[in-house]
Amino acid sequence: MHKNGDKIDVTEVEASGGVKNVGLRYVLAISLLLAIIILSAMWMTGAALN
Repeated sequence: MHKNGDKIDVTEVEASGGVKNVGLRYVLAISLLLAIIILSAMWMTGAALN
């Protein structure tokens, strides 16, 4: 971190704390896949019973 007058310059790692949301994309992908499977099963079950 550098201070130049009233301006403070920080690097990307310092600003984010060095932690990125690596696992977030996997959680979203798995959730989307599960939602598609569950909704498809509900739709097929309803169509088969009618």
